[in-house]
Amino acid sequence: MNRSIADIITEKVKEELMKSYLIPVEASARHVHLSKEHVEALFGHGYELTEKRELSQSGQYQCNEKVMLIGPKGVIYNVSVLGPARKKTQVEISYTDSFALGIIPPVRDSGDLEGSGTLYIASSLSMVKAEESVIIAKRHIHMTRSDARHFGVYDGQTVSVRVFGQRPLIFEDVMIRVSDNYALRMHLDFDEANAAGCTASTLSMICRGFRMDE
Repeated sequence: MNRSIADIITEKVKEELMKSYLIPVEASARHVHLSKEHVEALFGHGYELTEKRELSQSGQYQCNEKVMLIGPKGVIYNVSVLGPARKKTQVEISYTDSFALGIIPPVRDSGDLEGSGTLYIASSLSMVKAEESVIIAKRHIHMTRSDARHFGVYDGQTVSVRVFGQRPLIFEDVMIRVSDNYALRMHLDFDEANAAGCTASTLSMICRGFRMDE
């Protein structure tokens, strides 16, 4: 039986509506945000981080500088530094990284560092002890206030998200982070992204914890 024109139009409208709720996925590799104090301790007095490339979030960039992470059981070399400098050093790693280093830091939202992990950070010139600085970043979605209204969510809310990678998965307990400085992106660490078979073009959709606009 041939479909009616109305059925075809309805299907197309549903497809377009679905597209408006898709969120790009980015895999976040291990990286370090250094405090101004630690930048100078590692690279020299008065040293300023140098930009290599811009990141998707406004004002954030990957630096040319690289560091080593040193834990009780191992070392990870050539770890990216992200700029600009922060008030407090923050190291973001995956569970796989934590096993290699010999520390098990907590899963936390960015900036929640009290009682977090400790390790040493080294450059070719010096080394610093980064106390209560290491976390496994809680998976999250960056969005603007306009995006939040569209998705029917709010800052600090946790939702479930279906990731349409080569091995699709639903991730629970995904934090919504809202600011008009943000670009719409879901951030996973490499363990999570690899588990879902993510690529540079992978998309996701909030599937529980929100309502579509009527």
